[in-house]
Amino acid sequence: MQPTSSRQLRARTFHSMGTVVSLTVASGTSAQTAVDELESAVDVVGSIFAELDLTFSLYREGSEASRVARGEITLPNASESMQESYAEAAEWRVATDGAFTPDRPDGILDLSGIVKAQAMREAALTLAALGLHDWCLNAGGDVVVSGSPGAGQPWLAGIVDPLERQALLGAYPLGPGSKLGLRALATSGSAERGDHIWALGSGRPEFVQVTVAARDIVTADVLATAIVAGGTRMLDRAVDIWGVEVLAVRKENTLLATPGFRSPA
Repeated sequence: MQPTSSRQLRARTFHSMGTVVSLTVASGTSAQTAVDELESAVDVVGSIFAELDLTFSLYREGSEASRVARGEITLPNASESMQESYAEAAEWRVATDGAFTPDRPDGILDLSGIVKAQAMREAALTLAALGLHDWCLNAGGDVVVSGSPGAGQPWLAGIVDPLERQALLGAYPLGPGSKLGLRALATSGSAERGDHIWALGSGRPEFVQVTVAARDIVTADVLATAIVAGGTRMLDRAVDIWGVEVLAVRKENTLLATPGFRSPA
């Protein structure tokens, strides 16, 4: 997508939570002002991700999440941030009939399935507070946007083909310029990280990858994971209750798409 002649797209990236995070801002201000605004925004967004990663990463031996997992801290005695994150995850477990859960089969509390989306949500609120209106935040393929890249057009979020990682299944329009006006998109599955999502009941997940477009990033992220775990039944439930759009890829590389993904423009 090309911006209009009076607007420029500028992007910065950083690494956090085991993935690459990028912030793209569309600006019509002077070049130096736009760069300064972007640098300041990236600093703030990066600090949000870094702080949550320090708290919730199970790969960091000294993180609070690791200490909870080892039984050194009980959840009632954990930080307010830990308790609030768990409470939201627990609410989603009830809402999805257990398809999304913060508890691993081995009993370890693992909030990684929701923390990245929570970081993106907090970053979105911060960017708005900074006065930025037209931007796209991408964290490992999960995307939340505001405004437009130019001329009222939507932002386009690419969806990777799970069976050919260098190719795209397509690009989904997000933001006010799109027909549905959805602002967030998240993808979950086994193609990149292996079988880290457990199917409800017995057997293996029906879908190798699920992409969900929603009005907010936490809903998109949680439901993408829940549909991988819960299969077609959870997909139907998600569409009926939350009004999301879904693109699901089965193991034989057949696609199951709701109307918004069949004609998203």
